[in-house]
Amino acid sequence: MRKLIVTIAIGGAVMFGALGSRSAQAQTYPDVSKLTAFTPAANYMSLPGYLRLRYLQESNRWISREEAVNAARAQGANVGPAPTG
Repeated sequence: MRKLIVTIAIGGAVMFGALGSRSAQAQTYPDVSKLTAFTPAANYMSLPGYLRLRYLQESNRWISREEAVNAARAQGANVGPAPTG
């Protein structure tokens, strides 16, 4: 019985380590720095919106608008002024 508990504990630690390392990987976002918002190249979307869509298609993970705005700004894209309210 003790061997079973130790085996389960080790298996859980290995599994947790594998899942934990996945989230520690650096995120790479689609490049929107050379696009203009609301044009056919951006699928008639804002740049953060387009970045969110592309990121979802590539990683199967949805990011927040705030994260998309920050990523687009970090790329040097013109995303407009920050919201005031």
